[in-house]
Amino acid sequence: MNLVIVESPAKAKTINKYLGADYEVLASYGHVRDLPSKDGSVLPDDDFSMHWEADAKGAKRLSEIAEAAKRADRVILATDPDREGEAISWHVLEVLNKKKALKDTHVERVTFNAITKSAVLEAMANPRQLDMELVEAYLARRALDYLVGFTLSPVLWRKLPGARSAGRVQSVALRIVVDREMEIEKFKPQEYWSIEADLNADSPPFTARLVKHAGKRVQRLDIKDEATAKAARAAIQAGDFTINSIEKKPVRRNPAPPFTTSTLQQEAARKLGFTAQRTMQAAQKLYEGVDETGGLITYMRTDGVSVSPEGLAQAREVIGKEYGPAYVPSEPRYYKVKAKNAQEAHEAIRPTNIARHPDSVRLDSDLQRLYELIWKRMVASQMEAARLDRTTVEIETSDGQTGLRATGQVVTFDGFLAVYEEGRDEKQKGAEGDEGEDDARRLPALKEGARAKVDAIRTDQHFTEPPPLFGSHSGQEAGRAGHRPPLDLRLDPVDPARPRICPRRQKPLLPRGQGPPGHGLPGAVLQEVGRIRLHRRPGDPAGRGVGRRPELEGAAAQLLAGLPRRDPGRRGTAHHRHPGRPERKPGRPYLPGQGRRL
Repeated sequence: MNLVIVESPAKAKTINKYLGADYEVLASYGHVRDLPSKDGSVLPDDDFSMHWEADAKGAKRLSEIAEAAKRADRVILATDPDREGEAISWHVLEVLNKKKALKDTHVERVTFNAITKSAVLEAMANPRQLDMELVEAYLARRALDYLVGFTLSPVLWRKLPGARSAGRVQSVALRIVVDREMEIEKFKPQEYWSIEADLNADSPPFTARLVKHAGKRVQRLDIKDEATAKAARAAIQAGDFTINSIEKKPVRRNPAPPFTTSTLQQEAARKLGFTAQRTMQAAQKLYEGVDETGGLITYMRTDGVSVSPEGLAQAREVIGKEYGPAYVPSEPRYYKVKAKNAQEAHEAIRPTNIARHPDSVRLDSDLQRLYELIWKRMVASQMEAARLDRTTVEIETSDGQTGLRATGQVVTFDGFLAVYEEGRDEKQKGAEGDEGEDDARRLPALKEGARAKVDAIRTDQHFTEPPPLFGSHSGQEAGRAGHRPPLDLRLDPVDPARPRICPRRQKPLLPRGQGPPGHGLPGAVLQEVGRIRLHRRPGDPAGRGVGRRPELEGAAAQLLAGLPRRDPGRRGTAHHRHPGRPERKPGRPYLPGQGRRL
């Protein structure tokens, strides 16, 4: 008899059907042992020896596995194909050896990236031994979790009663969130005005924006006050405009690569409104499968964007049948991750059978929507590029003192846009400026030298806005190309999909005016505590840390002394008692919408 050990009971049932009566498949239900929450679990002076314990449920499952192992001729460790899965297999093997349940039993390790019959049978035909480098990476991470967390958490509990824990990830996350709060507090809004005109040149009306005033080029923030805006408006009203030039430029847009864990979470937040936790729960169910057909998607914890040859062939076949040969590129598209620390141990997230169209499967609402998103992204990633004509029209007065510009684009071949277009955050949209919005406009047929008549002028006041607070999916791309690490919080480059902190709702992390349960902590207090806790003072020796320092304890105690307790039955914080609009805090500008219009 062959004993197969997996993590999930749902996965165990499916795999048992594939393997037949000669196999018994048992589930470990995730991790089976952990470091106990007490001193001495990790001993740095004893070569970092670690003492593990299993809880009651884990001990019962281990006993069941040990009993089955005694009857087995072969034990196959088939936990997930990542570092945590390797660690679970190692824990199970260690316990079986201690219980002397193996004796002459042969032990093998197998991994599969998708729960399909072909993937499982292929994995069983190609077993290997445990990857001890992955196991040692796991052990180092757990030792750091314990040593850092058990040192910092008591300090945090003394200073912020009701807080949960500090550690390897939480402390870095708090530092980044505090830095953002400080950026917001220091931010000073800058007034600027945008000026647009509706024109016609013996054509349907179109919109152009001011790019030249008094003979000088005008950038987005150049018109800083109402007086300048009125002067520019008057110049447009008095001007006699002619179309000076029309430039058409062909543009190609290539599709985005298939999903990794982080990009799946970002896109599910943008398009479906899912939190990271909700996305991963749905993805786990899709990976394990909901019926006898097996898993619907490949392994969902990955930072790789490559696709197996089988997946590429399936995608190209589906594209040809569904959309026609014009949408199939001459060669498959191959993607690579730009990040230097990407492991790329697994292929990208994709449907296990791309021919299984979303309309042909019946799933729960969340699963259906997420599966459709993954299917569309995968299919689009292998489609032909979209082709567009981007048009720029320059319109000036005869004296050259005032100039307007109209831009727009026309899709000449939709390509992958027929299936899918990647979403963008509001911050990304705003970063592109006015031209990003103009590009989406459609322009009528225009002729050079034609006179353009002004129908209407819009002069709008705006203010620059501070950087936003981090949400449950924002900032994940910051972990790449030397930027800040992701903020929800995927701070582990080896396994970015197993967060140590993940907000339960789609809301800003550490929003202003909210703190640990039981206290109404204003943003200023959070900021100051963060500054004391996380920024070394000048002259502090490197690595001094945040132990019991008198200046730290005194300053934090002074900040926290006298803070009002929050009423558990009352929403909001003590300093936001007004039932209407909260009063504005000093330091953060109040921006009334997008200003006003003349």
